[in-house]
Amino acid sequence: MKIDLFTATGTKKGSLELPARLFEARINKGLMHLALVRQLSNRRHPIAHVKHRGEVVGTTKKAFAQKHTGNARRGALRSPLLRGGGKSFGPRNEVNYTKDMPKKMRRAALFSCLSFRAKEGAIIGLENYPEDTKTKNFMTLLQKLPVEFGRRIVIITAGRHRGLELATRNIPRVKAIFAQYMNPEDLLNAKYIIFMEDAVKVAEDTFAKGDSVTEKRTKKDEARVVADKEKKASAAPKVAKVPKTKVASKKPATKKAAKSPKATA
Repeated sequence: MKIDLFTATGTKKGSLELPARLFEARINKGLMHLALVRQLSNRRHPIAHVKHRGEVVGTTKKAFAQKHTGNARRGALRSPLLRGGGKSFGPRNEVNYTKDMPKKMRRAALFSCLSFRAKEGAIIGLENYPEDTKTKNFMTLLQKLPVEFGRRIVIITAGRHRGLELATRNIPRVKAIFAQYMNPEDLLNAKYIIFMEDAVKVAEDTFAKGDSVTEKRTKKDEARVVADKEKKASAAPKVAKVPKTKVASKKPATKKAAKSPKATA
């Protein structure tokens, strides 16, 4: 897949080839949803908290006598049934919202997000950008690029780029992240994704080639299968060769005239 490549001045230079492993993967919307819910849940920090009856500060004295008062039996005043007492089944700040997902599923979800946005045409390429920290200059570049100002824009850089970090932090709805830190939330929420030219290579090395565990395991399994076959072949008993017996050639029988015996008188 190819995308348009622009220079730092906003002029179109040509096209940028995107790796098929990342940007032409199978789109699985269900897996993308799971990855996004996982990311949002892991960032959740519960704040609401109520006290149960053991945490409420108060007296443990019995309100009145157990019998002969005509009232219901009443114990501690910190009971959830009384005003000022503890709360039953209220929210607690020790709730754990952490979710986990296998590495292969996370990679597949990321590839699916990249492929989905590339298919929509939301990804463009940027050749380079100088170490210019002026927000005004970057705004001028955005006005020349085929993006709609005011929408969410994510810029993917190969590494730390001081010019882009300082130039974009004061622009609302514009965010610069490293290629190693791409995530479903930023990719799906952004209206436009600007990839630096060198960031594509870093992303491929990080995620596509970084998934070498499966490749090594596959090669190891193949080598093990070949070794097992060779071992079985060497351990198989050798069959003794049976000597071939020569078959005597049959010569065609010659027909001889049969002599009839003479009759005796």
